[in-house]
Amino acid sequence: MSEATFKNWWATPLVGLLGGYLASQVGWPLPYMVGSLLAIILVRCLTPWQLAEIPGGRKCGQWVVGIGIGLHFTPVVMEQVMSHFGLIFFGALVTSLSSIVGVWLMRRSGEDRATAFFSSMPGGSGEMVNLGARNGAVLSRVAAGQSLRVLVVVLCVPAAFKYLLGEGAPQFHPATVDWAWLAVLFPVGALVAWGWQRLRQPNPWLFGPLLVSAAVSITWDLHIGLPDGGSQIGQWLIGSGLGCHFNRQFFRRAPLFMGRTLIGTALTMLIATLAAVGLSALTHLDLRSLTLGMMPGGIAEMSLTAETLQLSVPLVTAMQVMRLLFVLFLAEPLFRHWNRQPEKL
Repeated sequence: MSEATFKNWWATPLVGLLGGYLASQVGWPLPYMVGSLLAIILVRCLTPWQLAEIPGGRKCGQWVVGIGIGLHFTPVVMEQVMSHFGLIFFGALVTSLSSIVGVWLMRRSGEDRATAFFSSMPGGSGEMVNLGARNGAVLSRVAAGQSLRVLVVVLCVPAAFKYLLGEGAPQFHPATVDWAWLAVLFPVGALVAWGWQRLRQPNPWLFGPLLVSAAVSITWDLHIGLPDGGSQIGQWLIGSGLGCHFNRQFFRRAPLFMGRTLIGTALTMLIATLAAVGLSALTHLDLRSLTLGMMPGGIAEMSLTAETLQLSVPLVTAMQVMRLLFVLFLAEPLFRHWNRQPEKL
């Protein structure tokens, strides 16, 4: 690694760690993700110091988080999740369809169809940029819309859940740490993530470790977890990576586009909340877990929020994964069908 590259990012983990520590001191939920994210955004926006992303840092954070999320899956939990498959399917469908609100707002501001569509879909930023590139979207705006949506959800949802909806039920049997199993899961998870990445599959450094960890946990009924501080390390690395996508130019660029993205995200979150209230009334499942599962955020971020607030991590993860699958497999065919329709005058 060149010295010039190191100069760009050496302070990033330190600034992120300081932000995470300060957020933890004031009791902010998901402190090491939100705190590191905000600290790096503030430095990049308020000073000339343009901190760069740690090479491989976000992938490493997803690797740790993926292992931790997977360990929440056990045979009993998986049976419960599968028994609610219809609910998970419906909830993910509602979240995906609610993005139509964002598409409509973007079209009202004069965006072309491809840019409006792929910047509003609640899928991964990289995946939506790739789909947008194949369909003629303005890629800078697709990336900006996706990044801003994740930023809003990460900053608002954990805080709203903690301060408005309260904590989840306490865990009566804290998971033990089994270093022998972790010594197997981490390298195997990394190997699967590398293979997943080589195959150009979405979100490989989260999904690969998550699938390995969940499969092993279910097969051997492990009931183990990460050691103290493990989740915080993942949060810190992911938050530090996310923060490096924002600077003053980002927020100054196309303010009308940014404003409509914010409004669209807020409306999508409102629709998800109302749908979760209805589903909870019908099924008597935990409202917090259903709401979090339907939020248009990233899988890692929403699953970490569920873990921090002691909610049903497997249910939240299953709903988030289902929504991502909907978007990845249906977004492009739906867009091409829509794009064949004539413009209304």
